[in-house]
Amino acid sequence: MLTINVVTLFPEWFPAPLGSSILGRAATAGLVRYRVVQLRDYTHDKHHTVDDAPYGGGAGMVLKPEPFFEAVEDVGARAPIVVLSARGRPFTHDVAVRYAVGAELTLLCGHYKDVDQRVVDGLDADEVSIGDFVLSGGDPAALCVVDAVVRLLPGALGDHESASTDSHYEGMLAPPSYTRPPSYRGLDVPDVLLSGDHDKIAAWRAAEARRLTQERRPDLWLKHED
Repeated sequence: MLTINVVTLFPEWFPAPLGSSILGRAATAGLVRYRVVQLRDYTHDKHHTVDDAPYGGGAGMVLKPEPFFEAVEDVGARAPIVVLSARGRPFTHDVAVRYAVGAELTLLCGHYKDVDQRVVDGLDADEVSIGDFVLSGGDPAALCVVDAVVRLLPGALGDHESASTDSHYEGMLAPPSYTRPPSYRGLDVPDVLLSGDHDKIAAWRAAEARRLTQERRPDLWLKHED
C-alpha cells in the first residue's frame, strides 16, 4: 500500500477528489492510503500563525519553516518529500512512476508568496512544478500529482493497457481516439479504424503518435529520437 501524506492550509480541498473515481476506488481497494494534515495544527501561538514577512524585504508573505518540520516529523514521513513549487523541476511521467513504486509520498502545499527555503533544504525535499505557470497555492498541483501517481498503481485502473497507451507513457503523445457513431455532423472516423485490420490500425496509431509528437512537442520528439 502506498501512503500519501498531504500537508496543507486547506484540507477541505481534498476529501471529494480523493474519495471519487479512480482515487477513491484505489483507496477502497487498499492500494493507497491518504493522510491530509492541517499545517496550522503545528503552530504554537493563539493566532495559529504560519507566515511572516520575507527577510530582505519585498512583496508577499513567506510560510514559516517550523510548522512544516513539525508536521513531517509528526506523521513520520519518509522520502520522497515534495514541495510543490513554480521553480521546481518539471513533474513528468517518469517522476510519477518513481513515486508510484515507493511506499510513501509526502506533498507539502505552499501558499502566499513562497515557502521558506529551509523547508526544502532541511527536509531534503524535491521541489516539483506541474507547469510553467503560477497557481494561488500548491493544493491543485498536489491533486494533479496524486492523480498521476495513483492511476499507475497496479490494479488502480483495472486495465494496464489503458495506462500504457496514454500520452507520455513511452515518451510520446497518444494518437487520437474515436468511438461510435462512425459519422457525426460531417465528421467521419478514419476508415482504417473501421477496417478490422489490426496491423493497419496499429501502424496508423503509431504514425499518428509520431506526427502529433513532432508537431506539438518537438522537445519530446528529440528525446525519443535520442
